[in-house]
Amino acid sequence: MSMSDPAQLRATRADLDALPRSVVGELIRGTLYTFPRPRPRHQHAGTSTSAVLWGPFQQGRGGPGGWWILNEPGIELADLDVEEIAPDVAGWRRDRLPELPDGPIQIAPDWACEILSPTTRSHDHRIKRPIYAAAGVRWLWFIDVDARTLVASRLESGRWLELGVWGDTDVARIEPFDEIELRLADLWPAAL
Repeated sequence: MSMSDPAQLRATRADLDALPRSVVGELIRGTLYTFPRPRPRHQHAGTSTSAVLWGPFQQGRGGPGGWWILNEPGIELADLDVEEIAPDVAGWRRDRLPELPDGPIQIAPDWACEILSPTTRSHDHRIKRPIYAAAGVRWLWFIDVDARTLVASRLESGRWLELGVWGDTDVARIEPFDEIELRLADLWPAAL
């Protein structure tokens, strides 16, 4: 969804900042993309993913540490004309981002995770995936709450190489967090 069309002027940071609280926005190459705030199942998947990774990878509890794991971080990538992009969950190795800045992060993450929903699926695949590749994001996960699957990819020579698809009953080691086993059923709400 876009609030602008090619005949209009480029959207600005002021347009992004003026969005109501019920709307999430991203400002990419002068186009303001807007979406309703994520629904509870979407939020649950993002929160669960960061929670599973936070202890071992951010805190070093039961894992190697050395990462920042953040939910919906605001990222600016000026060299790609991206004023604001926000993965649902993202991670940076601390050797690349030693401290968290007060403002937007201006370094592409090492890993990004998008939680697919009917309103974001096309945007995540068509708009964000190529930007992540151009920015050099090394790993990309797509979690589909409805299909109850996780698709992981690694960037190789500027192209996404699919590493695998995992579902409900799987326990897996998935790059870049393959030092621990992930129970995929923990990433989405329990079946009714």
